[in-house]
Amino acid sequence: MNDVKTMRAIGQDVLGGPEVLKEIELERPAPRPNEVLVRVRAAGVNPTDWKHRATGGFLGKPPFVLGWDVSGVVEAVGIGVARFAPGDEVFGMLPYPFGHGSHAEYVTGPARAFAHKPAALDHVQAGALPLVSLTAWQALVETADVRPGQRVLIHAAAGGVGHVAVQIAKARGAHVIGTASSGKHDFLRSIGADETIDYRETDFTEAVKDVDVVLDTLGEETSVRSLRVLRPGGIVVSILPVGSDDFPREAERLGVRAVRMLVDASHSGMREIAALVEEGRLRPEIAGTFPLSEAAEAHRLGDTGRTTGKLVLVVD
Repeated sequence: MNDVKTMRAIGQDVLGGPEVLKEIELERPAPRPNEVLVRVRAAGVNPTDWKHRATGGFLGKPPFVLGWDVSGVVEAVGIGVARFAPGDEVFGMLPYPFGHGSHAEYVTGPARAFAHKPAALDHVQAGALPLVSLTAWQALVETADVRPGQRVLIHAAAGGVGHVAVQIAKARGAHVIGTASSGKHDFLRSIGADETIDYRETDFTEAVKDVDVVLDTLGEETSVRSLRVLRPGGIVVSILPVGSDDFPREAERLGVRAVRMLVDASHSGMREIAALVEEGRLRPEIAGTFPLSEAAEAHRLGDTGRTTGKLVLVVD
């Protein structure tokens, strides 16, 4: 391990817009037992990052360093780590929500949060995947148990979670329907969507029926309305953890299931994602890359809510 004691990171002292993000210098962390120290090469930026920047979310008041996605190289390992060694290329999601801090040159995290980076991906691609792919995997596979031939509706299907969810659902043999603005429909078909719906022109509750699984990435009234397109026994999995009590009440009335979930760090999940990548069934779409020092610009673009795929910070 080199002798540098400090590192660059993107921090904030107050809540607010992208302008509150500043490049700061922090003491470089050291791995504790069962942890690895990773030299970050790339780190995805997700909606949860800009929401926490603006509101504090689960983290409360700053100061803090955001970021849960990471792809990089193991710099050192803590006592008891047998899975990795210095020099290994790894990717993973830090424990959500309190394991944040990947928007920096180095980060520590539990060894179980990481997997070996697939050789088929560069660090930018690998850094884009962990949070969105684990979210989609845990929603569609672990929670909804998507099976071949089932009909799956994915909201905001061209977004970060959505475009990965389309590919995971296709890999499971599902018939995939995605909502997005019309300009993104060609992209959705290119990654496997069987049907596309322009949410600006069409009410999805009138366009779709007899759905087995809905992945709700939007929340609020979309959660409740999505219940109405399910066949009996179907499920809506919302990745928005809080919302109206109407969601479970309406599900009970209709004889369907309503589940809210938060993504959780997982070595086994990351290995499943890596396997899909290596089989050629999963690739992230990169909406833009930014040097670490320009994290605020990535947040400004993310705040628009119009990107296709993922934004990624690149650490030199």
